[in-house]
Amino acid sequence: MFKRTRRLRNNTTVRKMLQNVHLSLDDLIYPIFVKEGSNIKEEISSMPGQYRYSLDRLPELLDRCCELGIQALLLFGIPKHKDEVASEAYHSHGIVQKTLRFIKKNYGNQFLLITDVCMCEYTSHGHCGILQEQEVDNDTTLQFLSKIALSHVQAGADIVAPSDMMDGRVQAIRTALDENGFLYTPIMAYSVKYASSFYGPFRDAADSAPSFGDRKSYQMDFQNDKEFYREVLSDVEEGADFIMVKPGMPYLDILHAIKEHISLPLVSYQVSGEYSMIKAAALQSWIDEKKIVLESMIALKRAGADLIITYYALEIAQWLKEKSR
Repeated sequence: MFKRTRRLRNNTTVRKMLQNVHLSLDDLIYPIFVKEGSNIKEEISSMPGQYRYSLDRLPELLDRCCELGIQALLLFGIPKHKDEVASEAYHSHGIVQKTLRFIKKNYGNQFLLITDVCMCEYTSHGHCGILQEQEVDNDTTLQFLSKIALSHVQAGADIVAPSDMMDGRVQAIRTALDENGFLYTPIMAYSVKYASSFYGPFRDAADSAPSFGDRKSYQMDFQNDKEFYREVLSDVEEGADFIMVKPGMPYLDILHAIKEHISLPLVSYQVSGEYSMIKAAALQSWIDEKKIVLESMIALKRAGADLIITYYALEIAQWLKEKSR
């Protein structure tokens, strides 16, 4: 006799009782872009509904986050000046540093502030490190990443998130923070970051496209299904406190495999290309945006994500709020 598994799906109440994968506000991290200048609120053309804000206009967004209950923010800075050594990334007057001080002063501890630690937005060439003869010099770059991370924490960052994919950067940052008394500041490592075509809209948003070549010599090859183990284990050994997989939906298999092997909190980044594709289809009324987004979130949670970085955080928060009424 065949099994009648539909018995457990035939009743609405039973279905709800048996749901064991859930999404809450506590799962969400909202990425925001802050730009040098004044009176700026620029919509990102390739990411409808997402904006670059100057510091004086940022309260418009932060107040909305407070209203909806968004608690965690991932900060990206867009400087006026770029150079070969990304000096605006680690100066105390840098845009991220100023943003951290501004939020802490005006909003106290209402937000958990996470900062992206990288150099691509700040270098004149758009690569994620210091160049030596047109190649990114891994070990020299570590010195600069440590300076960036330390400057962020000194300005008020609660968590630093290195996204550069240099070998040894977690250890270098952990050492710099510990030596300066920041023993309890966590590191959210972009441990598994693929050289993906899904990042296109972000590079538009952050003005961070490389001026030559690509990032395949340091970001991971999506046609290799083994090297992510080494990346994760290395970051765990070096002192990472969170492990991130980026992008999100195309890498559910990787997310799940990591969840089976580590006990650290696991973060998934639903990246700009994922957001823009859903948004574009929704604007054409080809899909039900709310249902697609929430299904995507549950897929990430089901695969193993404890936290999700998503540009849809505000909409999700609104939908969850409406559901709870």
